[in-house]
Amino acid sequence: MTEKIVITGLGTVNALGNTVDETWEKLVNGVSGLGPLTLFDTSEYLVKVACETKGFDPTIYLDAREIRRRDRYELFSAAAVSQALKDSGLEITDINASRVGTVISAAIGGIGSLEEGIMDVSEGGPRRASPFLIPMLMPNGAAGLVGIDHGAKGPALSVASACASGQDGIGTAWLMLKAGLIDAAIAGAAEAAITKTAVAAFDRMQAMSRRTEGTPSPFDKHRDGLVIGEGSAVMILETESHAKARKANILAELAGYSSSADAYHITAPHAEGIGGSQAIRNALGTAGINVTEVDYINAHGTGTVLNDLSETRAIKTVFGEHAYSVAISSTKSMTGHMMGATGALEALACVLAIREGIIPPTINYVEADPECDLDYVPNMAREAKLEVAISNAFGFGGHNAVLVVRKYS
Repeated sequence: MTEKIVITGLGTVNALGNTVDETWEKLVNGVSGLGPLTLFDTSEYLVKVACETKGFDPTIYLDAREIRRRDRYELFSAAAVSQALKDSGLEITDINASRVGTVISAAIGGIGSLEEGIMDVSEGGPRRASPFLIPMLMPNGAAGLVGIDHGAKGPALSVASACASGQDGIGTAWLMLKAGLIDAAIAGAAEAAITKTAVAAFDRMQAMSRRTEGTPSPFDKHRDGLVIGEGSAVMILETESHAKARKANILAELAGYSSSADAYHITAPHAEGIGGSQAIRNALGTAGINVTEVDYINAHGTGTVLNDLSETRAIKTVFGEHAYSVAISSTKSMTGHMMGATGALEALACVLAIREGIIPPTINYVEADPECDLDYVPNMAREAKLEVAISNAFGFGGHNAVLVVRKYS
């Protein structure tokens, strides 16, 4: 199908805000979502900070009984989905329900509920296991609940491709729309992995920053690792004809998508960014866009030594000399790394950057790394006329996914 796929609604909950407007205001003002890690006792941990959500109230979206039956990541998803549907004005009815698909991805899923369940059974025996534990820990749980909450009866699934899950989920929805399987999609990701086990494991891999301020610092010479975040981001996708028929407010076009595998290492990126460059090149190809037309790249930019260098090299491989002219920023410097959900939020940021004509900055950028020598929009947002933006996501397992967002016309 050659018809355009458009974006008509957005929703998010993250460390910067519990709505799209609040999140965007803080992104453009370079506000950090960093704070003390409060979700568990860190007295024995070297990592003391995280990008936790603040003031999130699930009772706005669900009743108390339903809240008790859902994992934290599923609560974030419920909020972001409700916001996105309201923003789009899309009504799901008996007539169109089977033509509305759902892809809410999670790389990890309900790890918090799993941890609690293991402790309950270990301390109290098998009868202490919650009857709701399985649907709370399932990575596809959030996707399944969308249909129950809102009546969508089209294809419903979750994509798990590590930190590329959000982009791959949105890309999967894009492919279903292109194939004519559905007319609209609720697409995004959710994650709530700020738990004892996850933080301990990531820190043992030496992937996490142990600083308590000025972190994460993507592309900076003294970057020392990622900071874990949490939340959800969701967008409503539709075929252009479907959106026009219902007189929807079209925010942007989702013009392209591609993914690739490094086939190299289970956690480390390829040093030259070969898989990442392939995904970028192919995504631009699906959109019919030349490298010189790209105005902004929302980078994966985790703040780890290996990732930032590999991604910089991937961008140089694809863009050549234009790599030095395109603006690049890592919004993870403010939101933290939301694992499977992070790419969905960064795609959302691309939509807003194009609409508002503002590029969010990479904060905590103090000293340039000679090997990371591109324009990372350091510390201050920048006004710019944007037509095309891409969002990169490169995850453990060698998963690479790229989305292309274009100004709608």
